[in-house]
Amino acid sequence: MEKIYRHILCIDLKSFFASVECVDRGLNAFTTPLVVANTNQGNGAITLAVSPYLKAQGISGRTRLYQIPKHISYKKVPPRMKRYIEMSKKVVEIYLSFVSQEDLHIYSIDECFLDVTHYLNYYKKSDYELAETILHEVEEKTGLTATCGIGPNMLLAKLSMDIEAKKYKNGIAKWTYDDVPEKLWPITPLSKVWGIGLRMEKRLNNLGITSIYELAHYDKHKLKAKFGVLGEELWLHANGIDNSIISDFKHQPKEKSFSHSQVLMRDYMNEEVLLVIEEMAGILTRRLRAEAQECLVVGFGISYSKVVGGGFYHSLKLDQPTDDTSKIYAICLSIFDKFYEENMPIRKVSISLGKLSRKVGRQLDLFSSIETQESQDKMMQAIDEIHERFGKNSLLKTTSLLSHSTIRDRNQKIGGHHE
Repeated sequence: MEKIYRHILCIDLKSFFASVECVDRGLNAFTTPLVVANTNQGNGAITLAVSPYLKAQGISGRTRLYQIPKHISYKKVPPRMKRYIEMSKKVVEIYLSFVSQEDLHIYSIDECFLDVTHYLNYYKKSDYELAETILHEVEEKTGLTATCGIGPNMLLAKLSMDIEAKKYKNGIAKWTYDDVPEKLWPITPLSKVWGIGLRMEKRLNNLGITSIYELAHYDKHKLKAKFGVLGEELWLHANGIDNSIISDFKHQPKEKSFSHSQVLMRDYMNEEVLLVIEEMAGILTRRLRAEAQECLVVGFGISYSKVVGGGFYHSLKLDQPTDDTSKIYAICLSIFDKFYEENMPIRKVSISLGKLSRKVGRQLDLFSSIETQESQDKMMQAIDEIHERFGKNSLLKTTSLLSHSTIRDRNQKIGGHHE
């Protein structure tokens, strides 16, 4: 596959929440033991951030207070999301003084991608020199320290930042396609690489794949047969290939879609939310089948609890339209694995199905059986007919009896909206 060659910077503000708290107090984040955590939750509270000083002591940015060794004393401060958003906007304004809005992608409150391809001649700098200038400007104007990865695409820029930039005093690392065999392929475990969560790591391990090298050299067609469009993306990423560009993430005109969002009655943590995601995918696919529609794009998002703030929303285009619950659930899981921050409290889940088309038949791939697919379609149709005739709670999975299931209560209400 053809590779793109651009100059992408991925910039991350180090220990952002904790660093903001240190800056506002006139403290040095690299010499101050400071923890950001909800002071009302006692010793069991999860830290939202720890200062670089504590990270150097081996303290994770996401840990419970009682897990911090007793011999380490630290200052505990409550989170101030409004202040963090203010500082994030200030940093983004600095980025926009170097590039236009079209060449900036805000990935999270503390991380951004900049495409500087068309600015190097203007500034008469290399991408590395421009990264140094931008990081210096951020520190000079905000007091915050950042790391930066540089690459020919968004993936390699992100990986060089995640894996290597922190090793250097100036916090900058650059990877090219030539670096893939030496720097990317040896990585193990797989979950150290952006985009591969623990569940996907286990599934790949079951195939005998334990390193990125083994993933890069696995049969691409078998991966696609096993994981669908995600399998092909895994293979491409393992080879350092990512042809997405920042404009792909810009707002697209709204079109007809099915969407469903749910505000949870309490905080859900980690894998506890997976059942809710599966149930929501089931609700949406029943609506698809009721109107004989299929979708080509799946969007999935998480909003964290107000005390934390933030979240994410991303979409993925499929290789062919579907109304299959399991396939849509698998896509949502892959996005969840890629972007969810461990131990963050979840309060809202959103799923949308776009690029709708009338279901007129099914194109099977080489690895699918017509009999198997027809049997699956008939089963889903039968379940839909039972729900239509006897009510949505007439036939449920045994998992709906679990305490973190929301499907029974949700079925008694009007959920989602049709745009």
